[in-house]
Amino acid sequence: MNEAPVFEDFGAPTSLGSHVFLVDIPVSRAEPVLVIESYGYRGGDRGIPEKETRVQLERSKWSQVADVCRGNFNERLKAKRIPTGRWHTGVNKLDKLLGKELCVLAWACEPATLEQVPIICQRWVSLRPEERWWLFRMTVAEGGLSQDHDRGWRKALYEALSDGTIDEPRIRRPRPDEAEELSLFGGSVEEKKHA
Repeated sequence: MNEAPVFEDFGAPTSLGSHVFLVDIPVSRAEPVLVIESYGYRGGDRGIPEKETRVQLERSKWSQVADVCRGNFNERLKAKRIPTGRWHTGVNKLDKLLGKELCVLAWACEPATLEQVPIICQRWVSLRPEERWWLFRMTVAEGGLSQDHDRGWRKALYEALSDGTIDEPRIRRPRPDEAEELSLFGGSVEEKKHA
């Protein structure tokens, strides 16, 4: 009989060798918060490192970001009936997809001023998870390590997410439902129903 999976912190599986993200929050407020990708069993094999530090974020910026991503992540964990998490000093574990999303937010906040961080958070919340995952993949391809803060997509994330003001509401254009998407053979699914 299969046992139900067990999770810790923010949806990170406790099974040995899981691919997770680690958020290291130091006790000292003078030290940056580190976001680290830990590859689990895959690490150390075929040229893949065991861990890679993806971003170092100033503590003052982390203080603004922490509640936004905690609320967003916990809402989604609740929907999946997975225990919710809270940030604590020391190492916090995240599900690998949530870790990727956090990297996108942290990367955009790196060069930002403290006044721009709430704008970036607001823009990040308006993105769908799959959009955040795509942005992570694009960024990590050439600028995904902590020292790559001024390259390619890292710069683009800052520019895209810091644009605007906090008072300016973000208007999301409606997106088509899957039923309205084009099928492989031309015409929409809805058109074929009525044909």
